[in-house]
Amino acid sequence: MARLLLLLPTTTYRTQAFVDAATKLGVDLVCASERPSTLEASAPGNLITLDFADPAGAAETVARFAGRRPIDAVVAVDDLTTVVAAAVAGRLGLRANPVAAASAARNKDEMRRRLQAAGVPAPRFRRVALTENPTRVAREVAYPCVLKPLALSASRGVIRADDPDAFVAAFRRIAAILARDDVAVSGDLAAALLVEEFVPGREVALEGLLTAGGLQTLALFDKPDPLDGPFFEETIYVTPSRLRAETQARIAEVTLRACAALGLTEGPIHAELRVNDAGPWVIEVAARSIGGLCSRTLRFGTGMTLEELILRHALGWKIDSFDRERRAAGVMMIPIPRAGRLVAVRGQNAAEAVAGVEEIAITAHAGQDLLPLPEGWQYLGFIFARGEGPEEVEQALRSAHARLAFEIA
Repeated sequence: MARLLLLLPTTTYRTQAFVDAATKLGVDLVCASERPSTLEASAPGNLITLDFADPAGAAETVARFAGRRPIDAVVAVDDLTTVVAAAVAGRLGLRANPVAAASAARNKDEMRRRLQAAGVPAPRFRRVALTENPTRVAREVAYPCVLKPLALSASRGVIRADDPDAFVAAFRRIAAILARDDVAVSGDLAAALLVEEFVPGREVALEGLLTAGGLQTLALFDKPDPLDGPFFEETIYVTPSRLRAETQARIAEVTLRACAALGLTEGPIHAELRVNDAGPWVIEVAARSIGGLCSRTLRFGTGMTLEELILRHALGWKIDSFDRERRAAGVMMIPIPRAGRLVAVRGQNAAEAVAGVEEIAITAHAGQDLLPLPEGWQYLGFIFARGEGPEEVEQALRSAHARLAFEIA
């Protein structure tokens, strides 16, 4: 029986989907997290604790484990574990991205440098140390611009500035975010931020799978809501894209060039791009699959999930079809409207009754403290819909969201 190592941060939404996929495939599953499980002592052959901040050390820990129980594949399920997965795979001689490539995809400054060197269309940028005087820097940059941390995801800490006063305020706000106890970023990644030009246009997300450096596009999502700032909270994803076929082909081409520039060659990628009259621009490429519960929108072949497809690829197993189901699908990541404590969620039955809506998953719980962007990173939940076309799906998501009410104290 094949044995698979899953790297599962305690904060991830993805655990159940990947465990279900591994169970369906019938593999022997080993789960690693950054905190000891209460069950680890009773199930030492299937649970490991790893320091995700020390990829080399984690790789050595896994190598000792693999000496007793050989591992056939390792999969990272979230941003926090992509570099560790590469280090583990390299130590065990498994197919994976090089550590340097996974690290570059995690570091927005290094990513920008590599894209620029390869001539990939991307925003102009500048790294700014947190020790620099923001008032001075604010006089030197062009506007509008976007300030962002070097390693956070889900648009956390990403802020647009249209003038020097807004720049200084955004700079200080991001510095405070990086100092929060719940931000797992340290060292050089916590000592600076990135300032880049604001690229206007429609935003899209490409979900893909790399094999030996070749890219298989699994889905291209439109983001119909304008993402112009000052914060960049993502809400609706809908596939298939309504962009022209030639534009979609150009997006795939530019994404592949970006992956090559970063050195990514194997496994899932999630790319964010903007499209305007000058063509596609790469905002970023992550060496992992789509976040949250959003993968529930995707089904392949005869019902295969995205997680099953990823595990099959990691194990080197045959994938019969990469074709996504023919119906349109979409998800709304329900935004947190304001900070406070969640008291109750109302209207869920009415929202679920909207034609086309398949599921409403409220992931926040009563009594939970809520923090919106840019300081926060979570969502209230997810709405999923399917239909004959993307317009129908988008309307179903909006109608369902309009029927929900969140009481926040």
